[in-house]
Amino acid sequence: MKTGRQQARPLNVARHTGKESAIERYTFGLYVRTGTSASCFYKRAADKDSFPGCYDTSSSGHIHAGDEPITSALRELYEELGITAHESDLNFAGRFHVAYEKEFYGKMFRDNEVAFVYVYTKPVEISKLTLQKEEVESVKWFDMEEIQRALEPRDSRFCVPTDGFKLAVKWCKENIQRIAGEK
Repeated sequence: MKTGRQQARPLNVARHTGKESAIERYTFGLYVRTGTSASCFYKRAADKDSFPGCYDTSSSGHIHAGDEPITSALRELYEELGITAHESDLNFAGRFHVAYEKEFYGKMFRDNEVAFVYVYTKPVEISKLTLQKEEVESVKWFDMEEIQRALEPRDSRFCVPTDGFKLAVKWCKENIQRIAGEK
């Protein structure tokens, strides 16, 4: 069984340096699910340097030098949404590579990242979440099929990495019986 316990390359790149120079960095994306068909997405804060006001994965972030992806995912899940989870609560769905360039606020934004994808299936009530205001404006449940339709062609309301979303959907389809039993 794959666990996603792989240490990120010990590269300590300042965040702004990575975005401006496209040095490969390690990130993660985490999908919070309820039942078998809905996933929680957060709306990025309006003052974010990239994709402000767009819906993104439930929780995401950069992996600090020397950290394992799962450790970073647990930390950000707590910081961004206030969810306390354990390694056994996160299900590794896979990893993929992201590379693109886009301009925001007159500056070039470059991503060159290896992203690890996890799925969290424990019960979550949005009204009880503690949102990190610097990162998250709000959260909302979306039907996974709605997100699939929105990503191809790209709906500008979302900045969800398509390859990561597909990994999460694949994991959920393969584990639907277990997910349904957790309700």
